[in-house]
Amino acid sequence: MLERSIGELARFLVIALGCIIFGFSSGNWLLAIAMGLAIYVSWMLWQQSRFSLWLANGRRGAVPTMFGIWGEIFDDFYRMQRRHRREKQKLHTMLRRVQDSTGALREGIVALEDGGNLAWWNPAGGELLALQPGDTGQPLVNFVRDPGFARLMHTGEPSAGTPLTMPAPGNEARTLQLEVTRFGRDEALVIVRDITRLHNLEQMRRDFVANVSHELRTPLTVIAGYLETLETSGQAPAGWQRPLLQMREQADRMTDLVNDLLLLSRLETSELDHGSDRVSVRELIGQVAHEARSFSGGQHEISIDCSGDAVLTGEASELHSAFANLVLNAVRYSPEGGPIALRWWVDEQGGHFSVRDSGIGIEPIHIPRLTERFYRVDAGRSRDSGGTGLGLAIVKHILLRHGADMTIESTPGCGSTFALHFPPHKLDSATAA
Repeated sequence: MLERSIGELARFLVIALGCIIFGFSSGNWLLAIAMGLAIYVSWMLWQQSRFSLWLANGRRGAVPTMFGIWGEIFDDFYRMQRRHRREKQKLHTMLRRVQDSTGALREGIVALEDGGNLAWWNPAGGELLALQPGDTGQPLVNFVRDPGFARLMHTGEPSAGTPLTMPAPGNEARTLQLEVTRFGRDEALVIVRDITRLHNLEQMRRDFVANVSHELRTPLTVIAGYLETLETSGQAPAGWQRPLLQMREQADRMTDLVNDLLLLSRLETSELDHGSDRVSVRELIGQVAHEARSFSGGQHEISIDCSGDAVLTGEASELHSAFANLVLNAVRYSPEGGPIALRWWVDEQGGHFSVRDSGIGIEPIHIPRLTERFYRVDAGRSRDSGGTGLGLAIVKHILLRHGADMTIESTPGCGSTFALHFPPHKLDSATAA
């Protein structure tokens, strides 16, 4: 660069020296200066015209040979052009790799832009959602006409952690799971999975559990009836009182298990959020506390703190089951004489019901799995307490049906607190904070 700048300066000095000689010989200095400037400007315009012509031709062909500062400009521009071509080739190669890799995926990937318009999709995405090449630029909701997906796209919130399950467009026998991840400005990525096999297996499991549980009710009723008759008639052989009592206890335990399985199966398969009963929370908590005191036999101190007379909207029997399961669990796992505190309060987030016990507490590693079917922190102690292992699973499904959730706080050796949180729209307007 320095050498070319010196060369350009030397060229300018040569022209200036020629003008001085011409002016000295002719005696007309103004004409000499004007001629020198005209020659230099003509030279610059000629170089510029060659550069403009090369640009106008799309920068095709070899870079023109230039002199001086224009040669430096041409060389720099040529180097930038080569670097741009290499970067562009790298981007094209990377894009082809991304397209090839996504094309090999079994999951569908759909890219959206402008708030939900189709921009691109891989072959699996097109096959699962029945998209055609000419659909680019159209809103995805025109092809995925599920109300849940329309609400998801309308709210503009991501679905990470809560995928949407729906029938495949044009094929009701196929079940899809959609997850939306938003990024950039009005852009989103939709991941589509075919979960038909898993859905069918889950449905088979539910049907099996429901059918087996239903078929077990009749023989269990017959067995319990005969055991009760033998116990009360006095016709049982001597020494059979204790075996009959144990058989009766186990028959009752199996009956409770079958009833919980049937309830859980009904909760999993029936319509969400269909209840319209108006339930007084104060009366519900009072009823649950009375049942807990009877179950405890007066061995626990059960207190109630109910702020206001709130009214919950939902299925009355299910709400009773959710509240009762938490309170009875607290009785089962609290030592004799231990306090159990029931509390209800309302704030801007909605209504909240908590049960705090004085039991042995739960290790943090167990808390995420407490709502799984038959999961037990201590299997031996749970069997002794008489639980079926389905109580918290039932509570979880009841809350899902009512748009609510549950939090669990526990410290080993210091007891636990289970809290149910209901959204504001489930409360009577007169009771909401």
